[in-house]
Amino acid sequence: MKLVFCGTPAFAVPTLNLALRAGYDVPLVVTQPDRPVGRGQQLTAPAVKTAAIEAGIRVTQPEKIKNNAELRAELEAIAPDAILVVAYGRIIPTWMLGLPRLGNLNLHGSLLPKYRGAAPVQWAIANGEPATGATTMRLDEGLDTGDILLQRAMPLAPDMTATDVFPLLAEMGADLMMETLRELEAGRIVPRKQDEAKASHAPILTREDGRMDFARPAMTLYNRWRGFQPWPGAWTMLGGKKLAVHRMLPTEVMGARGTERGTLVVQEGTMFAACGGGTWLELVEVQPEGKRRMTAGEFLRGHAVESGTRLC
Repeated sequence: MKLVFCGTPAFAVPTLNLALRAGYDVPLVVTQPDRPVGRGQQLTAPAVKTAAIEAGIRVTQPEKIKNNAELRAELEAIAPDAILVVAYGRIIPTWMLGLPRLGNLNLHGSLLPKYRGAAPVQWAIANGEPATGATTMRLDEGLDTGDILLQRAMPLAPDMTATDVFPLLAEMGADLMMETLRELEAGRIVPRKQDEAKASHAPILTREDGRMDFARPAMTLYNRWRGFQPWPGAWTMLGGKKLAVHRMLPTEVMGARGTERGTLVVQEGTMFAACGGGTWLELVEVQPEGKRRMTAGEFLRGHAVESGTRLC
């Protein structure tokens, strides 16, 4: 079976590698252009490009694909049996959808139709789901609305962050995609329509998603922190400056004097923040604006923060 692979970040690499180990012919990898990364804005290749070059596969990095005559001609010349699409980051155009005989097969990091969109893993964790999973589907012109081929669930431990889940889900999803290819070729998969009544959306994350709203219960804030790792994380404002919270725990504060939401209670080198519903968060590790990460105790020794101080 001849495949073309479309993918960009590290999440997609296990699927590409497993396809190669399984003996599939992959003459071309399509990925996004190199982008500036980090404070130094150093031009960096996508993880999929690096993996493809190491495997000796030709790589193309078109800025746009919708009306790309050169890419279309190349794909038509290859005539792949299937196009695998894993976290590519581009809408697949109509001409490309109809090209391979088995279709464009997508690996999506949720149990569709739940969490359609750009950030399914992050939002599933942020919403406190007890499980997530992977879905293979045949892409259509909608946003993650194609027919489901196979699904596999993965439980989420209460302390797992998105950083923990991504590599596990990537490996599981790669195995699921190989099973999908085998079963499709054998004619043993009956695609099924998604139930629109159960659909939910997982929009792309923004910096503001990480801002802590202390009107929310402590467990909600904790789950959002777990889901929004490594970015946008969790942060608030203290004295007009940003305070990032790198570790937190829902907890109980006995005899707390201030209960207004966002009020800090300081007790023996520990910091607690009052949250919605009479709940509390311990701020275990923080990072003041322009400073390094530090424990709450270190922070309190260097900053005049007392009980009654407000976060906003």
